[in-house]
Amino acid sequence: MTLPTFVDLNLDPFWMPFTANRQFKQSPRLLVSAAGMYYRSIDGREILDGTAGLWCVNAGHCRPEIISAIAQQAATLDFAPTFQMGHPGPFQVADRLRRITPDPLNHVFFANSGSEAVDTALKIALAYHRLRGEGTRQRLIGRERGYHGVGFGGISVGGIAPNRKFFGSLLAGVDHLPHTHNLEHNAFSKGQPTWGAHLADELERLVALHDASTIAAVIVEPLAGSTGVLIPPQGYLERLRAICDRYGILLIFDEVITGFGRLGAPFASQYFGVTPDLITVAKGLTNAAVPMGAVIVRDEIYETFMQGPAGQIEFFHGYTYSGHPLACAAALATLEIYEKEALFERAASLAPYWQEAIHSLRGLPHVIDIRNLGLVAGIELAPREGQGGPRGYDALCRAFEAGLLIRVTGDIIALSPPLIVERSHIDQMVDILSRVLQELP
Repeated sequence: MTLPTFVDLNLDPFWMPFTANRQFKQSPRLLVSAAGMYYRSIDGREILDGTAGLWCVNAGHCRPEIISAIAQQAATLDFAPTFQMGHPGPFQVADRLRRITPDPLNHVFFANSGSEAVDTALKIALAYHRLRGEGTRQRLIGRERGYHGVGFGGISVGGIAPNRKFFGSLLAGVDHLPHTHNLEHNAFSKGQPTWGAHLADELERLVALHDASTIAAVIVEPLAGSTGVLIPPQGYLERLRAICDRYGILLIFDEVITGFGRLGAPFASQYFGVTPDLITVAKGLTNAAVPMGAVIVRDEIYETFMQGPAGQIEFFHGYTYSGHPLACAAALATLEIYEKEALFERAASLAPYWQEAIHSLRGLPHVIDIRNLGLVAGIELAPREGQGGPRGYDALCRAFEAGLLIRVTGDIIALSPPLIVERSHIDQMVDILSRVLQELP
């Protein structure tokens, strides 16, 4: 296959997502191929992937097993509906997922992205309470600085201001917990910070304000990624679980980022020892080779829907591509790689080395915090005077030119490499970042 060059491309027609389009198209950063831990840029340079694409290529790029599975599936069954019909794929994937999910989360509803998975989870929560005769439970609780995709449900419970402010009043009946990020108490924490568990008690205040009989669900990321790697304080998630149990509120963990080994366990819920009622997943489910999302739910929630006449549709929701054959093939091949290569366990074993390597950047210019958990890290930079974001963007551009792909949110650098990362790759990332930070104005 002949790879494109700059001469072949008209950049104008593509309206890029979450991108300063005019700025990017003046000096584009284009990737044309990938293998293992590296991308290759359009000008022929190797770019070390420090972010697993967008938190999603957990098993490394262009795995032959996944490529072969997709190709074989496309040649056999390109599409089949899952409305009143089916094909083996989604049943196989759901059964495979059930082996690694925390009990009693044993039922899977498929979507096509994290955004769709979140909106699906919120609808399941609302419908569940209505089916139980508690239709007054219509309120949803998110968290400040939370990211739950870009559907109207997701941005309503999400708490990132630029994602919300242009789109009107969003869903009614939504409130937010405070975020847990506090540099005064938790700067340069290794692993979970010790301060902040009490912030979960703000849910008690919201219950007192709205009354528990009106609240359907609380949704949080166990570890918040897209907002800049916010690590949950010790005891925080346990308190949220206890309060939700006390008042009959469903707890949803958005594990679109933390799912599939990012913290060294299949899911963050297992890492933290806190079991939610629903888990949303996407990204690493298929190693990002084909879009796919899912909601994994407790048995009791599923069984609540499975009442009434046998010929009645239990849940009026779904997507044309729910359980798409190619996505299922990619998921099965991906899950096989995770198990065969013990990538979750590998991530856990590398976490201490990752932690010490990342924290070696402490003391470099502009670094005001470093935080980490599993194979995730956030490096927070002091903003330039009167400007939030330009220093982080400058770091992204300089890192790319030096051969490293990083993710930035404002002035926070986020790192989350593929789980196949070697110590030599970690050393390379830290070396490049060290040089970038020392040269950064």
